[in-house]
Amino acid sequence: MSILLCVNLSCQEKGDNSMRVRSFQLSDASQVMELLQVALSEECYEDTKRAFARQLSWDSELIVVTEVDGEIVGALIGTIDQNLGCIYRVAVHPEYRRQGVGKNLVSAMEQRFQQRNVSRIMVAGDEHNLAAMPLYEAMGYAGRILEAFQKLGIAATHTLSRS
Repeated sequence: MSILLCVNLSCQEKGDNSMRVRSFQLSDASQVMELLQVALSEECYEDTKRAFARQLSWDSELIVVTEVDGEIVGALIGTIDQNLGCIYRVAVHPEYRRQGVGKNLVSAMEQRFQQRNVSRIMVAGDEHNLAAMPLYEAMGYAGRILEAFQKLGIAATHTLSRS
């Protein structure tokens, strides 16, 4: 994993392909919302934007982004509920998929969870995360899928519009 801090030098000059994982900043909000809309299905976007707003109001340090040349190309929303770290949603711009963006985001979130001494890390197991399951499985999350993620505070006010 490569978490970069670029100070007075461009990342490309360092040979790091200008990809940088960092904490979410309030000034990123519109870019993250645009990314979520491009990267997720409409239903998933609606669910995720509510969870994003909720997590932002609780603890923005559990939202990380990947930036390439000043543009946000990936975001991960994590949460901690009753000492359980949960990777709620990862979103990667379609043009940047399969380039390590998701893996770097998950690794960065794992570090944050470890710093906070969570007892266990899980992945929210909803239909919207199916496309990312190969990533999670490759990173050792097979068998650590939280099926009852709706009980998490981040998703608790989620309402289903299906009959």
